[in-house]
Parts: sequence; C-alpha cells; structure tokens
Amino acid sequence: MPAAPRHGREAAEEAGPPRALGRTLGIFAAVAAAPDGLPLAELSAALGSPKSSLLALLRPLAEEGFLLHGAGRYRLGPGAFRLAAAMLAARRLPEQLRAAMEWLAERSGETVILTSIDRAAGLVVYAECIDSRQPVRYVVPAGSTRPLHCSAAGRLLLAFQDEAFREHYLETTPLRPLTPLTVTDRAALRGILERTRRDGISVTVGETVRGAAGCAAPVFDADGGVSRALLLGAPADRFGHEMPRLAALLREAAARASERGAGPPAALMPCRRRPANQVKGARAS
Repeated sequence: MPAAPRHGREAAEEAGPPRALGRTLGIFAAVAAAPDGLPLAELSAALGSPKSSLLALLRPLAEEGFLLHGAGRYRLGPGAFRLAAAMLAARRLPEQLRAAMEWLAERSGETVILTSIDRAAGLVVYAECIDSRQPVRYVVPAGSTRPLHCSAAGRLLLAFQDEAFREHYLETTPLRPLTPLTVTDRAALRGILERTRRDGISVTVGETVRGAAGCAAPVFDADGGVSRALLLGAPADRFGHEMPRLAALLREAAARASERGAGPPAALMPCRRRPANQVKGARAS
C-alpha cells in the first residue's frame, strides 16, 4: 500500500530543508544583484519570506563570512567570493581562451580578467583572473561584479547587446556614481556606448575604483554575439603611459580568444594570486 500522506508538523519538517536551501540561494541572488546591499525588510519582500525565518538563515551566513552585515544592510562577504572563485576555477576554460589570456598577461605585464555579462542582474561578472606580477597592480577577486554603466568591461558588453536591451537598461537603471569621475548622464553614456561599439574597445579611468584604469575588448562567440570580454586592469598612472601598447595587445588577445575565426573585422576589433601592493579599492596597497 502507498504510504499515508504526512500532515501538520511532520510535513513541515520534511519540507523544511529544501525550503531553507531555496531561501539561502535566494538570499545570495538578491544580495549579489544589489551592490549597496539590502536591508532585512527588502530581503523579506524580495523573497516573500518572514523576517524571522530569514534571520535564522542570515545570522549563520554572516558568522561564517558568507555575508557582511553593517549599517542595517547585508552584503556579500569574503566567504561568498571564495566559494564563487572555487566554483569558477572548477570550470575548464576553452584552451583557445586560456591561451589568449596567458599570452596577454605575459606581454602586457598587467592583470587580465575574463568577464561575462549577467543580463538579468545588469552586472558584469569577473569570472577568471590572472594577476599582474608587478609590485603595484590592480587585483580583484574572481566572482566580483560591477555595474555595467561605469566599468570598462561592463560598458563594452552593454554596447554589444541588442538595442532593446541597451535602451531598457539605460531607461530603467539608476546610474549611481562609484567615484566622482563616474559618468551618470544618460545622453553622455549613450554616446560612449556608440563609440565603444564602433571602435570595439572600452576604456575607463577612475570611474569604478579611484586610481585604477580598465581597458576591455569583445570576445566574439561563434554566432557573432558578445557575452564575454577581456579586460586589462592597471594603476591609472601606469596605464596612461602605456595605453597605446596595452590597447594593441588587448585587441590581438581578444581576436585570438574569439570563437568566430580570427575575430571581428578590424573596424570592430576593438588569478593567479601573488602577495603584493595593490590599487586601493580592489585590495589596494
């Protein structure tokens, strides 16, 4: 005979662990999509869960370092970034892409980052990093995210999305400044995106992290789409002197990494860890 259905407390206990797991994953998803963090009330509303139930999950996550709690808001903690980095490291990059990153890191002497776009969250994800060997360098943990509107890779990826996505992002996303240099004017940003799509390269200096510069170029998929980009990160002063050389190397590396044959036409071409001094804002020195 089939087992009798369970009711009341017995049924709730049986459904408890899966529900708690779902809520935990929902917490990470919600907090990751909010660079400024979320208060308990907003988390409760976003997940449709009582505050008391969420607190039972949030407290141990904060104690273990997966979340940070301060000023009434919950943010991703170092434990979450370490877990994300371990998960990303478990993936095998295509040999062509890995070789292009290593080639660029060796010749540029700067930090090389493979980035991807999270369209649902409106973020760029730093998926894989090869850190510079120089004593003063830009370093960011794999798994970190940045807004699309102000990071070099974010703008590059946004520029190469379809027009409907770009316009929806520009019309609905608050363009919050991360530094005094962040471009927050929508008309100005539209112009930047047009030039980025035309030139196939994106450069920012001090807009995401003070004293740091980034330069990004598209990695074309087999169908000609762009869901990933290569990013060079460097201290702003050094980048200013080396920009033409670094941009040329980046274009070559992105073409090597692209799945679409030799990469885009010329008109559209655009972490290994070592203890050292680092640029402020991305583990600075």
